[in-house]
Amino acid sequence: QVQLVESGGGLVQAGDSLRLSCAASGRSMGMFTMGWFRQAPGKERIFVAAISRSGEHTYYSASVKGRFSISRENARNTASLQMNSLKPEDTANYYCAALDGSCSRTACYDRRLYRNWGPGTQVTVSS
Repeated sequence: QVQLVESGGGLVQAGDSLRLSCAASGRSMGMFTMGWFRQAPGKERIFVAAISRSGEHTYYSASVKGRFSISRENARNTASLQMNSLKPEDTANYYCAALDGSCSRTACYDRRLYRNWGPGTQVTVSS
């Protein structure tokens, strides 16, 4: 198991940027594929982005590709999500998640494969 804690959420205006961070403890983050998911009120938790264990491969949902960027620093046990050009539809609770080992492109999108989750951080984008 690895413990995850997100930070960096807040209230911003459309077009602004935010950087979310995820701090891991308990095990080396380098053993996990890291992902970000989000959940809006009354909706399912959906995939946003993922990054492979080495950081070589990144994956994004169509709705955020080109605006969001996922990164990681294994030596510091942290992962980040840089969010630019935010839109009101990006409003959600954002969760950091860890998948033990590696995943293929399609599998990395599957939230059921992520066994470790943070409590979430709220992002609200006003129009």
